[in-house]
Amino acid sequence: MKSILLIGLGRFGRHIALKLNDLNHQVMAVDSNEERVNAVMPFVTNGQIGDSTNEEFLSSLGIRNFDTCIVAIGDNFQNSLETASLLKELGAKKVIARASRGVQEKFLLRNGADEVVYPEKQLAAWTAIRCTSEHILDYIELDKDYSIFELSIPEDWGGKTIIQLDIRKRYGINILGVRENGKLNMNIMPDTALGEGKSILVLGHQKAIQKCFRI
Repeated sequence: MKSILLIGLGRFGRHIALKLNDLNHQVMAVDSNEERVNAVMPFVTNGQIGDSTNEEFLSSLGIRNFDTCIVAIGDNFQNSLETASLLKELGAKKVIARASRGVQEKFLLRNGADEVVYPEKQLAAWTAIRCTSEHILDYIELDKDYSIFELSIPEDWGGKTIIQLDIRKRYGINILGVRENGKLNMNIMPDTALGEGKSILVLGHQKAIQKCFRI
């Protein structure tokens, strides 16, 4: 369990609060809008209404006590930049900030942010990849070359085992898990059989995955 300071409770921030709650982390939620704070109170440990660009207000929150500070402000980049900078000055251990453009990412990294998330860019990449093939069910980019894909099993793979397909040797692709009836099994064996109603989680070079699954 980690202690998280979440600043900015628009749609993006609210979704973060909901997921952190699912993961059983302790969250202090902050926004200048009282309605937004009240809306997330059932899902967070504590909530504060205030201006995150005010050093006195931020200092009163005990910044050093949080494992991670997330700046999810999406409607005012100047406020986001000032908040990230103040957090670091006040001793924040880790600052993750939201960017909506590439230039914002550069400024945030230079002014207090340890990491930057770019939800619009990441969603655009996911959508572009997802729509290229009906086989793709999910996608996580690890870097510019390697990704994890969840894919439906091709028809001609039905009934074959992992060792029979041998895609690791042929394509350099690792099968991480098999999902069936909504449950993911990561404890797969060479004799694990694939079939209808299942999907697989694979890790590999994007070009190799595209070739293997004809994407």
